[in-house]
Amino acid sequence: MESHFFAYMYRLRYIERWSLMRNVVKENVAEHSFHVALLTHVLCTIANEVYGRSVPTDRIVSMALFHDATEVFTGDIPTPVKHHNPKILSNFREIEHLAAERSLDMIPDSLRGAYETLINTKLPQDAELKKYLKGADLLDAYLKCVTELSAGNREFATAKKQIEASIEELNMPEVTYFLQHLAPSLEKTLDELE
Repeated sequence: MESHFFAYMYRLRYIERWSLMRNVVKENVAEHSFHVALLTHVLCTIANEVYGRSVPTDRIVSMALFHDATEVFTGDIPTPVKHHNPKILSNFREIEHLAAERSLDMIPDSLRGAYETLINTKLPQDAELKKYLKGADLLDAYLKCVTELSAGNREFATAKKQIEASIEELNMPEVTYFLQHLAPSLEKTLDELE
């Protein structure tokens, strides 16, 4: 049986993010997923190496790679639209679940078990592990705002403040460490990095 799952996953590069905003630098869901996986890895590494935790880095990074996989069918619904009211959010979550089922139906049975826990939106996931993923997702949004503001695009000023509030609410020392020690260089030009 031929499987189209990865053909669809590669199409995430065609789904644009931040569609309600004027963007200096366009971003797609595939790029975002890579950046969230990268940031998840560093947050887990900070947790383990700096704070002495035993976080399963590989597992959480795998979760990050597929965290927006359903968007290949749903598109990237902007946060203000999704969270406009509880009914819209509930309906979106159901659509997201149907998209996850469609994705899983494409995976050969012999591989399905490995992907089901990463894609099935109805399966319970460990809240502690999801916190690292949420932190990375927020950091990526924050860094997008920083990039746009550094390019003179004031369109992202309010979004940056809202994301900073969400990051503060998350209350993760790993995120604070990243923001203090690693994030500042992301605002620099290539010449400044030299």
